[in-house]
Amino acid sequence: MTRVLVDETLRSLLHNLSQPLELYDESGRVLGRFFPTADLSQYEPLEPQISKEEWQRRKQANEKRYTTAEVLAYLEKL
Repeated sequence: MTRVLVDETLRSLLHNLSQPLELYDESGRVLGRFFPTADLSQYEPLEPQISKEEWQRRKQANEKRYTTAEVLAYLEKL
């Protein structure tokens, strides 16, 4: 992969690389799209939406379970 050093002038032209942007030429042809790397420190870790007790109850329940292949086969029949 080619690496390009982005100096302060270019960074300001590219809106400080803080949002997705499109690069295009004089004729309006899109040359590429840029999506900045997410700063994961701004987000909190995800927690399960159910309690540990509920998770254990569901694991121990004698409910019928289906494999991915079984679900796909069923959906194919619809």
